[in-house]
Amino acid sequence: MSSMNTSIRRLAKDIVNKYIIENMTIGLGSGSAVAAIVGELGRISIKDSLTFIPTSLQIELVAEENNLRINDESRISEIDIVFDGADQIDSNLNMIKGGGGALLKEKIITSASPKLVISADSTKYVSSFTRPVPIEVHKFARHIVYDKLKKLGGQPQLRTLEKGYPFITESSNLIYDTIFEPNENHRQKENEIKSIPGVIEVGLFTRRADAYYKANNDGSFEIICGSS
Repeated sequence: MSSMNTSIRRLAKDIVNKYIIENMTIGLGSGSAVAAIVGELGRISIKDSLTFIPTSLQIELVAEENNLRINDESRISEIDIVFDGADQIDSNLNMIKGGGGALLKEKIITSASPKLVISADSTKYVSSFTRPVPIEVHKFARHIVYDKLKKLGGQPQLRTLEKGYPFITESSNLIYDTIFEPNENHRQKENEIKSIPGVIEVGLFTRRADAYYKANNDGSFEIICGSS
């Protein structure tokens, strides 16, 4: 096992020990750290009392492999805590998410949950964003959204698969990976983009999590406390 995998396994154990109690409803994002957390949840004695709402097929399959009880969107309002990852986290703890295409569902469960815990490897922590912002778009609006993103100063690029086919999100929409100028007001930019008809969701997450776990290359992990 690599040092990074050891770090992720250790932080997953810490999260489960620290946050899980009986009869919780738990929202699950996506990514390798969330998969590790799900693996740990599959080993605890109270797992049969827990209910899980995954946002991606990747994590739903891992949850099924660990015999966890999966529920549907009818229980979203009952979520007690969400475990998720991030594509990048800046120095102000803003996040870019959506690399896996589950950003709409991830934002929905995050908005419903009183607690949010983020886990990511150390390379995802940056002083300012260096990657495009994923923007989930309805197919019917792809041309007009493209034009309006350009007017907002963005450089949108339709996400495609290896053979050139359009990438389809977990919610059956398209993604424009869009570059913006660095050091912008991210909350303002998020609201501007969401005001465009046809934009389903924006991969800027400006809500502070309760805790951010950072997996290091030496087998250790750090915890950064967030605030509302």
